[in-house]
Amino acid sequence: MNNLAYNKAIDLLQKVSSSEGFLASAQNISNYKRVWARDGVICGLAALASGDENLITTFRKTLETLARNQHHNGTIPSNVMTSEEGVEVSYGGLAGRVDAVTWFVIGICQYAFHTKDYSFVKKYEANIEKCLQLLEAWEFNNKGLLYVPLSGNWADEYITDGYVLYDQLLRVWALKSYNHFVNSDSLIVKIEIITAQIECNFTPHSVGEKYHERAYKEVNIQNYMPCSFSPAGYKIQFDAFANSLALMLNIGSNEFQNSIIDYSLQLRNKMPLRLLPAFWPPILENDLDWQLLRNNCKYEFRNYPNEFHNGGSWSMVNGFFGLALLLKGKQKEAEEVLDSINQANAIVDFSFYENFNSETKVPNGVPFCAWSAAATVFLYQNRFTNFKFLV
Repeated sequence: MNNLAYNKAIDLLQKVSSSEGFLASAQNISNYKRVWARDGVICGLAALASGDENLITTFRKTLETLARNQHHNGTIPSNVMTSEEGVEVSYGGLAGRVDAVTWFVIGICQYAFHTKDYSFVKKYEANIEKCLQLLEAWEFNNKGLLYVPLSGNWADEYITDGYVLYDQLLRVWALKSYNHFVNSDSLIVKIEIITAQIECNFTPHSVGEKYHERAYKEVNIQNYMPCSFSPAGYKIQFDAFANSLALMLNIGSNEFQNSIIDYSLQLRNKMPLRLLPAFWPPILENDLDWQLLRNNCKYEFRNYPNEFHNGGSWSMVNGFFGLALLLKGKQKEAEEVLDSINQANAIVDFSFYENFNSETKVPNGVPFCAWSAAATVFLYQNRFTNFKFLV
């Protein structure tokens, strides 16, 4: 199964390779026939892991497209579409996409590290510095954590806003990746400040001044880091992507990281597909946040319980959970996650669906989704070869 699934995944990544970079899907859907920042970089991570020169070249084109269309204020496009009529650039829909900026920095640095083309970072140094300056501005209160609008990242129809855990962690990864090349004392200090704020505000029994002392005391953090908080308080859902990044970046005490792993594995084992849901538990119609969730869609509502961001299972997210397990020495568990990803991707003759209903296993969203394929590739290579990402 692993070899067949891997080859099918490589085939899909080749199909979504264009002259401008990786497209989000091989399906002929206009919004997915674009080069997306986060999708493109995640596919690029798979390209680097695969060692396939053609895919690595497509990753370079992805990064070049994003850099070429960077806004003068530093914003990286959410997505870019090139056609005979010209170039169409989107920096987000109802809100901008904060994670496009951090994924771009991560992508540049990972590409340079694995191709040993260190001049690539130098070439885009000005672009990266603009990104970092913009991230500083997005702190607003100059205390270390980004303030992210509703719809401001990959979970663009979910309820997270304010100090969103996922975005803080991506920023740490971006800064650490860049600092590998520039070795800056000021960047080291910045990484330490952000890390300390994450640990202070998102982990239990932490010391130090909290952003929101009353809300922190009320939330009673135990087994994992909550997904976000804002002036209105904490949103306590488990964010599988964010907590996987926390493990990868080794943030939080060893005891608390072990509790994240234990919680994640127990949750995964309860799921029919044996894949972690993106956020858990699902928001139900009688829950306080239902109307916020229900209204946060531009076209059609998709976040029914156990689907999409609202408890749906994504191969891509589980790919990063598998990476986290590997970094914690849990090869067996990571292999089990890879098997589950491959079985999900194989549904309907390897249609690589965007996500699945965590209860019924029914596929949702767009088929032939490139980053679903990417999860198979980068997790397989990290497990069975000596390949490792720069973390």
